[in-house]
Amino acid sequence: MSAAADYLRYRLGDRRPVAAMVLGSGLGLLVDAIADAVRIPFAEVPGFPVSAVTGHAGEIVVGRLGGRDILVLSGRVHYYEAGDAAVMRPVIAAIADLGIERLLLTNSAGSVREDMPPSSVMMIEDHINYSGLNPLIGEASDARFVGMTAAYDAELRERLATAAETAGETLFGGVYMWFSGPSFETPVEIRMARTLGADAVGMSTVPETILARFFGMRVVAASVITNYGAGMTGAELSHAETKDMAPKGGARLARILGAMLENGGFDD
Repeated sequence: MSAAADYLRYRLGDRRPVAAMVLGSGLGLLVDAIADAVRIPFAEVPGFPVSAVTGHAGEIVVGRLGGRDILVLSGRVHYYEAGDAAVMRPVIAAIADLGIERLLLTNSAGSVREDMPPSSVMMIEDHINYSGLNPLIGEASDARFVGMTAAYDAELRERLATAAETAGETLFGGVYMWFSGPSFETPVEIRMARTLGADAVGMSTVPETILARFFGMRVVAASVITNYGAGMTGAELSHAETKDMAPKGGARLARILGAMLENGGFDD
């Protein structure tokens, strides 16, 4: 077990989270719904990276949500911060070392669909790694050849969809395309994304999905839509818009996740 996992197990005590969750930009409000929380800054955990992106708190929060213990990463470190696609590997590895087998990834994303407006929530059914980067480059073992046919677990996706119905929330489904960032896409790139089959675009999540599958975890993921893609409205995009709009969709996502946990959606 890694030093990071040892430290986390010490801080968690008797808590045994049924799942882990990574929060995207501006989605920190989900942490407010966690009861009896223990907070652990990334900077305290051996080997953990620390983000400098506003809207990412950079802490682990463990507590009760929907009647279940859950481990939440409030913030992530992105490829574009240091040019390292494997920057989240120590974090995902530590979660797996704790025996957590289910990982829920969330992000803020731009919609390329007219019928999926800002504040919507989209369940990721598959992804396009448009960046061409991979967090397993340099891995020496044959384990690097990770199958991605079922990158997003079908059973967990079904449970998430059922939870949305229970919560009375609309849940879109679609394909997420990863651009490296940090600059936003051009209007032509958005048109290309739509042509290639993407429904939303963003700057995260795909490397974490690959890492989680490498470590044998089951993944389910959701995007909170914060804006339309470049060229769709004529307005310029900004990170401020992302942070402003994310809480609206984040509140919807929080209700869906609460229903999923209450219904045992992450249990065996």
